[in-house]
Amino acid sequence: MATPSPLIEMPLFPLATVLFPGGQLQLRIFEPRYLDLVRECTRNDTGFGVCLILDGREAGAPALPTAVGTIARISDFHSDEDGLLGIVAEGGSRFRVERSRARADGLLRGEVEIWPAEPELQVPVEFALLQSILERLIETMAPHWRHAPRSAYDDASWLGFRLAELLPLDPAEQQRMLELNDPLLRLTELRDILPRFQKP
Repeated sequence: MATPSPLIEMPLFPLATVLFPGGQLQLRIFEPRYLDLVRECTRNDTGFGVCLILDGREAGAPALPTAVGTIARISDFHSDEDGLLGIVAEGGSRFRVERSRARADGLLRGEVEIWPAEPELQVPVEFALLQSILERLIETMAPHWRHAPRSAYDDASWLGFRLAELLPLDPAEQQRMLELNDPLLRLTELRDILPRFQKP
C-alpha cells in the first residue's frame, strides 16, 4: 500500500470556478484577506489552493469549499485601471484537503495531501475527434494555447483537462473531471457528454 504524502499547510481560495492542472486563472483581488494571501505567496514563493465553492460566495463570510482542488502559483500581477490588484496564476498539482480552519479575518487555511501527477498516456485513436474539437475551442476561446506543441494534444491528461475547462460544463461536472484519476476515463466521459452541445 502506498504511503500517504505528508500534509502541507497552505492558504485556500474558494472560487466559483474549477482550476485544472496546467490551466490559467485571472483574478482581481480586493478583500484584505486575499491581499494578505498574495503577499504571503509572493514573499515565500509558494502557491495557494483553489477549491470550487460548495456553499457560500467568493466575497464575505468564509465559503464551504470542495475537498479536492488545485495548487495555483502566481505568475504575473498588475494594477487594474480601478486600482484593484490583478493576478495571473497557473494551475499545478491537485490536492485533497484533510483539515481546514478559518482565521479571524475569514481566510481559510488547509492541511492538504498533494496528489501525484497523472501518468503520461498517449491519446488512443478513438479520441481523435476530441483533439479536433479542442483545436477549434482554442482557436475561438483560448488564444494563449494557440502555440501549444502538437505533442500536448497527444497527452491524454492535457487533452482532458483543456477540454474540461473550455467545454460549457457546469461546475459540478468540471469538479468531477478534476477528481477523476484516470485520464482515459476522463476522455470517455467527455466524449459521452459531447452530444449535448451539438446543434440539432
